This record gives sequence, structure tokens and C-alpha cells, in this order.
Amino acid sequence: MPAFHHLRLLFGLLLVAGGLFFIGRGRRPAAASLSLPVSSMPADQARLYADVKFLTELHPARNYRNLTSLNQAADYIKAEFGKLGCRVTEQPFTVAGRRYRNIIACFGPTDGERVVVGAHYDVCDDTPGADDNASAVAGLLETARLLHARAPQLRRPVELVAYPNEEPPFFATEDMGSFVHAQALHEAEVPVRAMLCYEMIGYFSDRPGSQRFPNADLASLFPSVGNFIIVVGRDGEEAFARRVQQLMQGAARLDVQRINLPDSLSLAGLSDHRNYWHFGFPAVMINDTAFLRNPHYHQPSDTISTLDFRRMAEVVNGAVAAVLALATE
Repeated sequence: MPAFHHLRLLFGLLLVAGGLFFIGRGRRPAAASLSLPVSSMPADQARLYADVKFLTELHPARNYRNLTSLNQAADYIKAEFGKLGCRVTEQPFTVAGRRYRNIIACFGPTDGERVVVGAHYDVCDDTPGADDNASAVAGLLETARLLHARAPQLRRPVELVAYPNEEPPFFATEDMGSFVHAQALHEAEVPVRAMLCYEMIGYFSDRPGSQRFPNADLASLFPSVGNFIIVVGRDGEEAFARRVQQLMQGAARLDVQRINLPDSLSLAGLSDHRNYWHFGFPAVMINDTAFLRNPHYHQPSDTISTLDFRRMAEVVNGAVAAVLALATE
């Protein structure tokens, strides 16, 4: 996730403007109300840890300049997908003479409305990028492992995509891997039912006041303890964001919050989901609130020791339940 100046000011302006956004607070339904169990095998914390460990130990850092490390990350993701017997492809593209690759795993039928799940595998500068964004890549890989067991039930294609070039200097340009992927779907006239973007899903805190806010008004609407995950959608797609939130909440032992923002504001589209919005596809970001909670954001201290793998696994359980529902109902 890229860093921008004045993001907190933008968030404050949303509140001052009044009526520009919709916030939903998560409520955990009773177990009896769950209509779709996530899996007989929930997300495995040990596998999540192993994935993050591999990615954060790559040296030099897996940024856009260090193609050797970036390609090692891509090869690792491709190999893990390949273990599942699904359809695995690469989507290469070139930026300034450098070759980059989206890695794509496909489950279920080949035709029909597509459900896309994505995460970027590059890092900002020379940081280890445990939360940003090895946590999300690990979530993507674990999602693939859990979907593998349920693939025969899928009525729609599910496409899992790992992207490079989410971080600066490519953020908000057509050189993002997610832009390349979304544009290809658009040009091929592929219908997309939903896109879920994993972005920083591993940092949680039970310390009082650990969840920061840009102003008191927003603080009054959300928990003050940073132990929840949030679904970020755009204005006009409240029903979709609410559906994802509810599906996740029904399968995760974790509070799931929701917010919808105008996609014209930079705060709304701080990850790869922005490019699916650009092409008219419904999309949400699943996020731990990044710099509003995590003090290690874009710092050398963004290491594996700071992550909460138990809660990360619950995020994945919730997201997999959402994907299964969207691909089967």
C-alpha cells in the first residue's frame, strides 16, 4: 500500500462534507445462522507463517528495481499454486524495459462471471514488507489451498492473482500489475461478479487506543482497539460491500467492519482494487487499516515478528467464505 501525504486530512474532509460515505459496523451472527461453512480445513497458521517467512527473507528487498528478488517471489507463488493442480498462468508485461509478471491461478469452470481475488507481492523501498504485503500474499496462497478442496462446488470461475508494481513509483499508473489484469478482463469482455483485494491483513493490537483516527467524529464510529479487519468499498456498491462483510463475519472469529467511500478520493483506492473500479467492476479491499494502526508501515521494522497469525487466519477464513458464496450462489 502506497504512502501519501495528507491522507488523514482527506479522511477528515469526508466527515466535514457530510453524507459522503457510509460506514457499517460488523456484528457476529450466531453460529446457527451460518449457511456456508468455510471448510473442514480452516486456514493454517503454520502455512501462513512459512509464506511470510520466505517473502520477508528475500534479499535484496522485492521492490521494482530488484528483479531477481521480485522474480523469486513470483516463482514461489507460482510453485505454490502449481502444487494444487489448478490452471496456473503468467501475464507478463514490460515497464521501462523491465519484464514483470502477474501470476494467476484459476479454479472452477472456465466460463461465466468471474470472482477475482488479488494481492501485490512487491514492497516499498528496501523494507521487508511483512504486513505490506507478505501477509496478503500468504492470505492469497492459503485461499488457493482452501479453494482447492472446494473447487468441484464452484459454479463460477475464481481467479487468484498476484501482482507486482503496486508500490511507488507505479501506484496509480497503468504500469500496476492489477491495471494490466483488469484491463485485460475488460478488453476481453469478461464479466466480473466481484473482486476482493487482500491488502495488509496481519497487524492487530489489543492495546486500548491502538486504533488511530484522523478526527474524533470517525473515532466515535469505529472501535478504538485495533483488533478488527475492515472491508473498504466505494459509493454506489454498499450492498456488495455489506454482503462481503456479512459473509466474512459469519465465518471469522474476528470483528469485521465496513466503510464505503467515493472512489474519486485517493483514500478510497489505496491498493489494487482501484483498477477494477476503473474498468467498472465491483471491488473491495480487505485491510487492517495500514498506517492508521500499524506503526511499522513502510519501515524496516515491518517484520514477521509483528504479525498476528491467529487473526490473519481468521481473515482468510472469512474471505474464503465470501469467495465461496459469491462463486456458488
